Amino acid sequence: MLSRVALRSVAARQSTALVRTSATESGVRDEKNFPRPVRGEPGKVRLGFLPEEWFQFFHSKTGVTGPYAFGVGLATYLCSKEIYIMEHEYYTGLSIALMVYFGTTKFGPKIAAWLDKEVDAVESSWNQGREESINDLKKAIEDEKDAQWRANGQELLIAAKKENVLLQLEAAYRERMMMVYSEVKRRLDYQLEKTNLERRIAQKNMVDWIVANVTKAITPDQEKQAMDRCIADLAALAGK
Repeated sequence: MLSRVALRSVAARQSTALVRTSATESGVRDEKNFPRPVRGEPGKVRLGFLPEEWFQFFHSKTGVTGPYAFGVGLATYLCSKEIYIMEHEYYTGLSIALMVYFGTTKFGPKIAAWLDKEVDAVESSWNQGREESINDLKKAIEDEKDAQWRANGQELLIAAKKENVLLQLEAAYRERMMMVYSEVKRRLDYQLEKTNLERRIAQKNMVDWIVANVTKAITPDQEKQAMDRCIADLAALAGK
């Protein structure tokens, strides 16, 4: 009993170590050293129940007829030496064997095809969940890539918005600079116009003052003499 427990514990440890070493440190299965199990297919048979390997074993030593000769010879030996006694159960077994052989040769392929179809259906139902999980994971990967692409697009959008904000700030700065320039120019134009106006007024006042003083300084005799001189000049010009 203790030996059985010890053997079981050793086998469990070996299986645990095999499971631990069947995957790499990155968590990915080592498909080369630890391939996934594949559903085995039954081998070929002859006469409905004899494996093909038995005939291949005899073929390399006795040829094609070797297995059949061995089977007939063995049956003849067992019957002749009465090792196998042909009692009433023998004939019952012989009839059952004939029925089984007839059933396997006639209905065997159809039943085998039906059973293969059922096995494929069961296997496909088992693999369906795995395929769905793989498809879901692939879709999740695609969604993650799409999300990363959208995130990169958001970064580009944020950069474009920052650029637009900088352009708006530049436009506002230039607008304010233009407003300052216009205001300064308006005030300078005002000062220039004011200076010109003051100069014209001063000139007008000066001219008016000079004219008024000159007019006041002319006496009636001087005015009469100037008038006579003008008439004489005109008469002289008319005589010419």
